[in-house]
Amino acid sequence: MVRWQRWQRCHRALGRWGAWLWLVPLVHLLLGATSRPSAEAAGQKALVISVVGSINAGTADYIGEAIRKAPSQGAAVVVLEMDTPGGFLQATRSIVKSILNAEIPVLVFVTPSGARAGSAGVFITLAGHIAAMSPGTNIGAAHPVTGGGKDPEASGGKHLAKKIENDTVAFVAAIAKQRQRNVAWARKAVLESDSVTSDEALSLKVIDLIASNTQDLLQKVDGRMVRVGQRELRLRTRTLPIERKQMTFKQGVVNFFADPNIAYFLLTFGMLGIVMEIYHPGAIFPGVFGAICLFLSFVAMQVLPINYGGLALMGLGLLLLVAELFTPTFGVLFLGGLISLAVGSIFLIDSPDPNLRISLMMIVPTLLVMALLLGGVLVAVLRTYHKPVFSGVGSLVGREGLAYADIRGEGKVSIDGELWNARAKQEVAKGSRVRVVAMDGLLLHVEQVSEKSE
Repeated sequence: MVRWQRWQRCHRALGRWGAWLWLVPLVHLLLGATSRPSAEAAGQKALVISVVGSINAGTADYIGEAIRKAPSQGAAVVVLEMDTPGGFLQATRSIVKSILNAEIPVLVFVTPSGARAGSAGVFITLAGHIAAMSPGTNIGAAHPVTGGGKDPEASGGKHLAKKIENDTVAFVAAIAKQRQRNVAWARKAVLESDSVTSDEALSLKVIDLIASNTQDLLQKVDGRMVRVGQRELRLRTRTLPIERKQMTFKQGVVNFFADPNIAYFLLTFGMLGIVMEIYHPGAIFPGVFGAICLFLSFVAMQVLPINYGGLALMGLGLLLLVAELFTPTFGVLFLGGLISLAVGSIFLIDSPDPNLRISLMMIVPTLLVMALLLGGVLVAVLRTYHKPVFSGVGSLVGREGLAYADIRGEGKVSIDGELWNARAKQEVAKGSRVRVVAMDGLLLHVEQVSEKSE
């Protein structure tokens, strides 16, 4: 009762304005509810995945699986560290789709200094909920090329080139628009292969910020708002521990084969193994090794822009090396085979990007090793043509033996304890030493070389 009387006295003291004061906390509550996000990015860690090299089927599977499983593994955000010269459009579309439909924020980070997001990397960077770059990095040059590294117009005509170009422009523009980034520059990166530094990308609103490393990135994005699906989330990343996810064995194998140098190594040594087996029939190991390497090289070629003219030249080189064995030309075919292999190697991976070509530091040593091995085997084979026969029927020519009985026209001789039918132009007495001068089937032609033995 006393408390009620006190409240009445306070109410009369405040006057008619006092009633409105009770609305202050209510208004504050309503404004706070509308201004703050519907939720915060929940999770106990930042899952970091790293892509260095070309964008291919292996990297697409790696990124897609990591993003898909991250929420169930307790991740609040996924950080995609990237340094790529580009890659395949189909794999790029798969990665972009995974990022745009992610259940948690994906932070795409072009790092470390000196890295780049070239070609396919442009699409992936623009797709991130947060796009960041390290100082000294660059992004751009996203004009589409064919699987063989050619301009689409050169290989398919202007209509096909226009179709591919329009589709790619629409793709990159849709990504930039959804993430509220610079659509005009995104189109320019595709149409004109424009490329900019990290500072320029920030000023053009292509990316959201510049960070020195992943830890710095997590510090700088803390408190930022991002839209994930239909939700507005506030990032709480300052204290998140970092956990790195590596590729699975299968993803690593596919990505390993996507290296042009590895594919070339497998193809070359596969050919070497087959040639060695032909030079030494029955050796087995070179043939098995070569077959396995060739099989793996063909798998690798499914994820690489192969120039089939270069592949044909390498095949011609292999045929010339084999032909040298059966038609000895004193090294002419052998040299031609090596030249064909060298030229084919240079043009095997025909890409405008040096990172997607075979390095000369791989071609030269590989061909030198092949030349030394096959050259040594070829010399050894040729030497056998000039050596006397030491086994079989042909080895009897030039051998000496004894007349087993008198030879008058024909008779028998003993050579190393074996009896042979023999013919002599002159009469040979029993026990006389004879030499085989020729053979006619199993009939030996002999001549006497000494008097009758004692």
